[in-house]
Amino acid sequence: MSNQLRLGGITANSVVDGPGLRTVVFLQGCPRRCPGCHNQELLDAGGGREVTVEEALKEITATISPITQGITFSGGDPLMQPEAVWRLADRLKKEFPGLEIWLYTGYKYEEVKDLPVLDLVDVLVDGPFEQDKKDLALVFRGSANQRLIDIPKSRQAGMVVEWQPPVPAIRPD
Repeated sequence: MSNQLRLGGITANSVVDGPGLRTVVFLQGCPRRCPGCHNQELLDAGGGREVTVEEALKEITATISPITQGITFSGGDPLMQPEAVWRLADRLKKEFPGLEIWLYTGYKYEEVKDLPVLDLVDVLVDGPFEQDKKDLALVFRGSANQRLIDIPKSRQAGMVVEWQPPVPAIRPD
C-alpha cells in the first residue's frame, strides 16, 4: 500500500468545500480534463510535490484548530491515489475523530463504492464537472449532475442517500 502521495496543496479555513471551517487537501492528478475545470493546475499527475502520508499529516495537523469542522479531499481527483488517501484519512479519523471527511471525485459513486477509502468518508461529492450544468446557486458543487452523497447512510440503506445539511436548532424565546 502506497505511503507516498502527490500533493497539490493544503488550504486552511475553507468555507466552500463543505460545511463550516475546513482544511482542504488538494491532490494532484486527474485524467478527465473537464471543460471549465476550476482547478486546472491540479490536472497534471506529475505536478505538485510528492510527500509521505506522515508529512501530509503533519502539514494538515498544523491547520486544525478548535473550530475546524472537517477535512475535504479535493483535486485533481483524490481517487487517482486511493491507497495513499485511505492511509491519510485513516490517520486523520484516528487523531481527529470529531472531524467530518468529505471527498470530491469525478467518478460516480456506483463506480467507486467498493474502494476501502470510502469507508472513511462521510460525504462524497461525485461526478465530473459538466459545463452545461454549471449552477452557481448549488451548494458545495459546481454542476447539477454532481451529488452530495451521505456515505454512512447510503451504506446502511443499500442505495444512494443524498446528504442534507443539518437543520439549525431553533431556540425558544
